[in-house]
Formats: sequence, structure tokens, C-alpha cells
Amino acid sequence: MKRVILFRNGSGVDGKVVLVTHSLEELLAAASQKLGIRAMNIYTPQGGLIDDIRLIRDDDILYVSEGEDFHLPIQPSPGVRPPGHVGSRVTPVSVVGPSSACSGSSATNDWVTLNVGGQIFTTTRATLVTKEPNSMLAKMFNCEDSSLLPSNRDAHGAYLIDRSYTYFEPLLNFLRNGTLILDPGINPEGVLEEARFFGMESAVPVLEALITSREETQELEPLTRRHVVEALITTHHRDELRFQGINLRGADLSKLDLRNINFKFADLSGCNLAGANMNGCCLERANLCGANLEGAQLLNVRLLCANLESSNLRACNFEDPAGTRSNCVNLRGAVLEGSMLAGVNLRVATLKNANLKNCDLRAAVLAGADLENCDLSGSDLQEANLRGANLKDAAFELMLTPLHMSQTMTCDL
Repeated sequence: MKRVILFRNGSGVDGKVVLVTHSLEELLAAASQKLGIRAMNIYTPQGGLIDDIRLIRDDDILYVSEGEDFHLPIQPSPGVRPPGHVGSRVTPVSVVGPSSACSGSSATNDWVTLNVGGQIFTTTRATLVTKEPNSMLAKMFNCEDSSLLPSNRDAHGAYLIDRSYTYFEPLLNFLRNGTLILDPGINPEGVLEEARFFGMESAVPVLEALITSREETQELEPLTRRHVVEALITTHHRDELRFQGINLRGADLSKLDLRNINFKFADLSGCNLAGANMNGCCLERANLCGANLEGAQLLNVRLLCANLESSNLRACNFEDPAGTRSNCVNLRGAVLEGSMLAGVNLRVATLKNANLKNCDLRAAVLAGADLENCDLSGSDLQEANLRGANLKDAAFELMLTPLHMSQTMTCDL
């Protein structure tokens, strides 16, 4: 048979010694009779809820409530025996209050348990007080100047703090080691708001600088297919869509309807534009180096001074039924095999080492173009203007129509 000492919830006086019988219900009934209350819950000095009679030990000190949450026991007046004193034997009582927890020379090394938004954190009192002495946490747990009382406790004795544990954890680590580290996926703006809430002034400038740096980095990051699609579906088909000077490097824009968009000065290097409809687009001075435009529609496209070096233009359609000719400058090493280039303006363009096999170049303007080492095998050059073009080591095998002398007059062979 065990005996326990029962006190009312929140009280440290007028305790009653009660025998523990066979069940928790019998103990609650005895507590109701002894203390003159309707006993509903029994707590340990740390605030833990007793839900099994087997958890009770002989001479335990317990606190009985009428259903309300656990409250810290009020300290007894001078001359009153403290809880735990039974005859000549003193049963130690665990520390539960901030004032009693600060007693002794090792108070700053006490361990403190925090329940932040449902997540349990355990740290020392020194961690909460030393780094940021003017913060809310320091004022709650500072033994020498406790100007702000700690919050309520949960059933296990942890101090309850109604804040986001996701943003609180980096700040707790900041108090521990003085370095602010954010794991991937944690928004620094959320941590900044928590730092301001808790008054951690030294963390605020660090977080502000981090946010500014991330914003600058995001501005330099290329747009993705999702950004372009969002712009397309939110813009009326009659409105002009401008991506001038935008970084789209490496984006997958294949098979999209990109008609009449302004891509002037845009960085489209390495983009996948295969099968895209780019009729009427302005690609003036755009960077399309290494881009994949296989099978793309490029009617009436402005390509003045565009960089298409090493790009894949296989089976593209540059032909313009309206008669307006495209302009481009750098097609060094590009693959245009099987493309429709009738009437295209490639005057003084760089086509060195380009693949122009089986292309339709009827009436194309290639005057002054650098066609050195170009492969024009099987291409149709009827009425094409090759005057002044550099045709050194160019291949003209299997030509559909023979070249007329007037077409190549003064060419550099």
C-alpha cells in the first residue's frame, strides 16, 4: 500500500495524506473527500498528468484539479512547512516556478523546455539570456531581472509559446552559436518577423541582408517555361507581349505559340524552341547561341544582328509569303538542313561551317556572306544572290539547279 500527499491545484499548503488503493477513480474519490473539491485530474509537480495509478510512487506529492489546467503552486508563507515535508523526512520537490528555478549558483545552466507551436525545444537558460539580454526570451528566463513572467506550461511542464517552430528553430540556433543558418525551404522573411517579435536585434540586420541578397539572385535567375506560359495565358491575344532583354537561358519553350513577341536583346541561349511558332517575333540582337529551333516556324522574323551560332535550325521555315525578308548575322556552325529559306536576307551573314543541305534558298540574298566550308549540297539556289560571298571550300554537290555566273560574280572562291 502506498501513500501520497495531495494539494489543491496551484496551492502549496493544506496538503492531505491519502492512501492509494486499487484504482485511479478511487484515488480521485478520496481526494474529493479530503480536499472538499470535485477532483478530476491529478498532476505531478512538473505538471505531468497522472492517467495510470501505477505511475504513482510512495510519498509522491501530487496536485489535484477540478478539470482546469495545471497551475504553478503558490509558495508557502514563512513558518509553513513546504510541500514534501512529512514528519522528520523531507521529500524533494521538483522545481516548477521561475523564481525557484533560479535559486543556486548554477541557475544559468538550468535546462529549459519550450513548446513552440507544438514542437518541443530543450536548451539552457544561459542560451536564452546571454546572447540577446534585451530579448523577450531573456526577460522571461533571466533570474536576476525577470521583468516578464514565463508563459503557461503544457501537461509535460514545457513553456508554451504560440509561434511558428519552423521560424523559431533558426533563431534558437543563432542564440546557441551566434551564426544564422537557414535550411533549404525556410523563408528568411518569416524568420525575420520572428526575430522582430522576440526582440533579437542582432539577428535582424543579418536577415535583412540575406533577404536582399536572395532577391538580387532571383532577379538574375532565368525565367522558366512556367513563367512564359503564365504570361501567355494572362495576356489577350491582341495585346503585345514583351520579353525584351529578359533572361530565358536554357528554358524549355518547345511547341508554344510565341507569335509576335518582342524578344529583342533577350538571352535565349540553349533554349529548346523545337516546334514553336515564332512567326512575326522580333529577335533583333537576341542571343540564340546553341538553341534548338528544329521545326520552328520563323516567318517574318526580325533577326538583325542575332546570334544563332551553333544553333539547330533543322527543317525551319523562314519563308515569308508576304515578301518581307528576315535578317540575321551570325549562323556560324548552325544546322539549317532542310529549312525553307526562300527570299531570306543573309547579306554579309556569317555562315562558316554551317550545314545548309537540301535547303530552299531560292531568291535568297547571300551577297557578301561568309559561306566558307559550308555544305550546300542538294540546295535550291535558283535566283539566289551570291555576289561577293566567300565560297571557299563550300560544297555544291547534287545542286537542283546550276549556278549562273551572274549569281556568283566577284565571289571569293
